[in-house]
Amino acid sequence: MPIYEYHCTECGKDYEFMQKFSDPPRTVCPDCGGSLKKLISQCTFHLKGTGWYATDYAHKNSPSQPAKKKEDSSTPETGKSEKTETKSDTP
Repeated sequence: MPIYEYHCTECGKDYEFMQKFSDPPRTVCPDCGGSLKKLISQCTFHLKGTGWYATDYAHKNSPSQPAKKKEDSSTPETGKSEKTETKSDTP
């Protein structure tokens, strides 16, 4: 159920009432009997689930993201390529 905020024009108090969407707006202050004015307040809004962030819908190698180039396997210190050697036990 939504929470609606009201302001009394007579006593100046603010109120919050839980009301159904179909309920009529309140018009009488519960404390002084003055007239209530409905306030517009900031609502809480949460985006849940997938698809709300750039990382959720971005595809690899899309036109907006250039493809990653295959890097050279040489080490920066020596400039030589590193090779993995496998030694066998047979002579």
